Amino acid sequence: MRTLKNKNFVILSLLSLMLMASCTSYKRVPYLQNSEEWTVAEQTGGVFEPKIQPNDLLNIIVTNPNNPTASLAYNLVSPSDATKNSYLQTQPTLQSYIVDINGDVVIPNVGKVNLGGKTISEAEQTIFAKVQSSFSSTPVVIVRFVDFKISVLGEVTAPGSFVIKNGKVTILEALALARDLTIYGRRDNVKVIRENSDGKREIVELNLNDASILNSPYYNLQQNDVVYVTPNESKAKNSDIGSSTSLWFSGTSIFISLTSLLYNILKN
Repeated sequence: MRTLKNKNFVILSLLSLMLMASCTSYKRVPYLQNSEEWTVAEQTGGVFEPKIQPNDLLNIIVTNPNNPTASLAYNLVSPSDATKNSYLQTQPTLQSYIVDINGDVVIPNVGKVNLGGKTISEAEQTIFAKVQSSFSSTPVVIVRFVDFKISVLGEVTAPGSFVIKNGKVTILEALALARDLTIYGRRDNVKVIRENSDGKREIVELNLNDASILNSPYYNLQQNDVVYVTPNESKAKNSDIGSSTSLWFSGTSIFISLTSLLYNILKN
């Protein structure tokens, strides 16, 4: 009877340990776990807009149907398109502007315009102020990123680089593009590698389990950011086991199984 009680105690202890381990593991999985503690008052507010940086490629279009000749004069088009007579009857091949190291772009008939550090809307306003006087009616200035991209590496299902058409992406959206973390990815240690406009690089660790990440300045990604998902301890330990070690364990397991089977047969 005493032996049976001891066995029951051991079984209950093992079950308790397994339950505690499973609870601990679960806490590492869900995103934004303390969302009930995160209130609207804690939000930083404002609509995020990425800022133009050196080496960015931009599409800049100045248009006004009422004055097509003036419109063509301010657009960077291929030489063959520039020789055509009617702006309305053709579809010019617009070329991209590259932002130089000082944050400047050179616009036809305007010259250098400093756009570095400005948002898209601010860049449009800056160019508008420089070309408005050449039109009899209000022109339209459109500025768009050509090469806004981010990269996601590490423990995700589909790592790679992704082009963001609207120039806006959060870290959660970036992970969704990479088809989420694998079971080996650490939710509490996701790194963002960023190069600032001054050329300096920084590495920041983010905890996706914490809802306060929504207020982080790194929640919205910038162009050329790299997101790296760190592997957990289980993956790190598995990587230490080579193919030969795995084969050795497999062979040992098969040997033990066969030995146990033969022993049972001979015993009977």
